[in-house]
Amino acid sequence: MKIAVEGCCHGELDKIYETIKELEKQNGFKVDLLLICGDFQSVRNFDDLQAMAVPPKYQQLNTFYKYYSGEKVAPVLTVFIGGNHEASNYLQELPYGGWVAPNIYYMGYAGVIQVGGVRIGGISGIYKGHDYNKGHHECAPYDEGTKKSVYHVRNLEVFRLKQITRPVDIFLSHDWPRGIYHHGDTAGLIKKKPFFQKEIEDNKLGSWALTELMTHLKPTYWFSAHLHVKFVAHVQHEVLSDSQSAKSTKFLALDKCLPRRNFLQVVDVPQKEESLKIKLDAEWLSILQLTDHLLNLTPRVRYMPGPGGRERFDFKISEKEIENITSLFGNDLTLPENFQPTSPPLENIHARGRRQTLSVQVNPQTTLLCTMLEITDPNAKLLGKTSQELLDESRIGLTSRAEEDNSGDDVVDDDSDEDMPSTIDSTLDISGLSTSTSSNMDSFHTAKDLSLLQSGESLNLSTAATSTPYQSPVGVKGNPRNITIQDDDEEFLSILSAQKNKSSSRSLHDSDILCDEASAAAHTEPELKEADTSATDISAPYSLKSERSSLGMSGLCLDSSMLSSPPASFSLKKRSSDGGENQEVASEQLASEKNSGNGCAVKKFKRRNVSVYSEPSD
Repeated sequence: MKIAVEGCCHGELDKIYETIKELEKQNGFKVDLLLICGDFQSVRNFDDLQAMAVPPKYQQLNTFYKYYSGEKVAPVLTVFIGGNHEASNYLQELPYGGWVAPNIYYMGYAGVIQVGGVRIGGISGIYKGHDYNKGHHECAPYDEGTKKSVYHVRNLEVFRLKQITRPVDIFLSHDWPRGIYHHGDTAGLIKKKPFFQKEIEDNKLGSWALTELMTHLKPTYWFSAHLHVKFVAHVQHEVLSDSQSAKSTKFLALDKCLPRRNFLQVVDVPQKEESLKIKLDAEWLSILQLTDHLLNLTPRVRYMPGPGGRERFDFKISEKEIENITSLFGNDLTLPENFQPTSPPLENIHARGRRQTLSVQVNPQTTLLCTMLEITDPNAKLLGKTSQELLDESRIGLTSRAEEDNSGDDVVDDDSDEDMPSTIDSTLDISGLSTSTSSNMDSFHTAKDLSLLQSGESLNLSTAATSTPYQSPVGVKGNPRNITIQDDDEEFLSILSAQKNKSSSRSLHDSDILCDEASAAAHTEPELKEADTSATDISAPYSLKSERSSLGMSGLCLDSSMLSSPPASFSLKKRSSDGGENQEVASEQLASEKNSGNGCAVKKFKRRNVSVYSEPSD
């Protein structure tokens, strides 16, 4: 099962899917699942920009709205968690997870799902100590304070995840677990991000809550983003008793989606079931049921129960409770494909119009799940209703429309129902699953150096690859209980500012846009050890073009018309069988010249880092 992992998305779905397509073409495999580690930015229209915690001049639609409206469909099943740059009003509709667009699934504040039998857990947001013990009190419309606090991790989600006792294969977080940098190339990380040094030395970088979760869950893989740097680590967990087997976690943090950044990784994970549809997790659903009384929707501090108190604090799920939940869902936990839009899709990207004030929205997916589990829908409670009442109202609405359709009267229904549906599709997609023998392969297909992560072995940190030197943002301050990157994320803002400035110097017409330069300059890679000689480095050429919108430059995208015939300037490097130096198969520098046909100034071709490595099976 090929799983692609993306760092910070920042709304650049088109570019991510294009990169995956090119990876598949180069290496002859099919990606089965895409995991995105936050900053997804599910912006449906201009109204949603009001909920993003970035200055107005940096608010951009990017490309998610195309997938929400149905203009495009995600070519690969996509699962993501939230970060600290999100359209929070939309994500708050799905506190327990749900479809944000066809084939794109959000995991909620925290959650556990299964795809192909692989168990995937995740937690959204970043850690801030002053909000950690508060409830989810934020709701639209947001002020400047709640716009930021809405994406802060709360103790309830961490407490719920700590009740999990069954193995977790993959875990996603936006933040890093605190102390993870001591299990990898710390010196290399400081070289790339020198302003992290003080907090690393004081062991204050990252989230201590996530460290506790890693220690408890011990997942096989842990993927993160947020700090905009690629970093690998290998954590060997302590064996507390003779009855326990030794476990380790392979940690990978990835960069944001920008050219020449290490933002995408493909991991080969053994598939345990034939079906690749999302299935709900029975243990997690049971935990939601049993801990519903702990939900806090106020800004008041509430501590989770623990040893020594009168309140129950151990909610470990028994096999009998697993059976009860499975039976409740008809012995099939396959997630129904019941996406329904709750806000009008964007029809004209150039017509901003007057923004509507944001308000609390109830999502039919959340209503259905909460009704089945008999748990609280936070948005329904804010509206003074229960999930069952909302479900009954939707059924009444459905019955009324059916009676109108059968009445024989020439009545024209209001088309607005298509934009704001009030019905719920509660039909479960029931399909038989067959078990297939999974491969013993457990390999990484990577942009650079994930062959270093070999199961059960320590990382050879001296072979870690280096990237282009990174200029640290100004004004990053440390906090003993806060992540290094502040809410306003100055590096993120500077990137957007640079893109906007670049776009202002260009003409609005395609005929006046200069061809963007591309570089085949290979990144310096260290010599691999003998154990890694099976790796092949494919430096693929990419033709990149400028992509314009009414909001200005949004970065670089692939020019698919150039993929079929690579330019003569690229160099294909191949690892020799004896582990020696890279042998240059083809190399020809294309001098800067004028294209007489279109007047474009062609210099060099930029490329993305899409090399592929495989590690031996465990």
